[in-house]
Amino acid sequence: MNTTMNNQSSTTEQTALSEELRRRYRSIAESVANAALHAGRAPETVRVIAVSKTQPLNVIQAALEADIPALGENYAQELKDKASALIPTSLVEWHFIGHLQTNKVKMIAPYVHCIHSVDSERLAKEIAKAASNLGRTIDVLLQVNTSGEESKSGCEPHEIYALTEAALSLPNIRVRGLMTIAAFSDDVEFVRPMFRLLRSLRDELRAKFPEAASQGAFDELSMGMSGDYEAAIQEGATMVRVGTAIFGAREPKE
Repeated sequence: MNTTMNNQSSTTEQTALSEELRRRYRSIAESVANAALHAGRAPETVRVIAVSKTQPLNVIQAALEADIPALGENYAQELKDKASALIPTSLVEWHFIGHLQTNKVKMIAPYVHCIHSVDSERLAKEIAKAASNLGRTIDVLLQVNTSGEESKSGCEPHEIYALTEAALSLPNIRVRGLMTIAAFSDDVEFVRPMFRLLRSLRDELRAKFPEAASQGAFDELSMGMSGDYEAAIQEGATMVRVGTAIFGAREPKE
């Protein structure tokens, strides 16, 4: 009897969690849609990537039940563990948004839909190799350090042309656009030029590689998080990465 009651309680709590996540996600999605409209853009041109890093599996399962379509993870082992445990995991579009070491690529290659953080030819080659071995194609975004901070990953802006040329030549990966992490600041106008720079680089790449551009290579700009996504959308973001506003405070990673 106690087991039955505990199971019922657990199910009720999981349902409540799922509904709360659904409410939060819809609120963020509505805010993002309004920001797009205010920027003179169609709402469907901007997607929300729900950043689920460090969230436990029951929260991720609740997110799936809440019909949150795209989840972003920062750690390879964590993405693998979650993706392999979720049922049905095929309903989730996994995005890897953290710094990725080449020796961790195999870990996420079977599951990941898009890797946002490709910042070197070496990493791009490793992703292509892993994807080829699995007989699949993985979308990638090329990460640019637009803030000039040493603590930030990403290639330097002037390096993006060579990286793009190298990535476009590789099989089993599909270059979709660029990504950046702006400086952490409460001043939106301080970070706006970083978003503007990424869009400018994207436009230059479209002109430099017109054939790839015609096939959608530079359609995506992943930029903007909880505190600055409105400015990012104004500057052309097509993906914004939002975590705390959807999932609440994160547990510290041990």
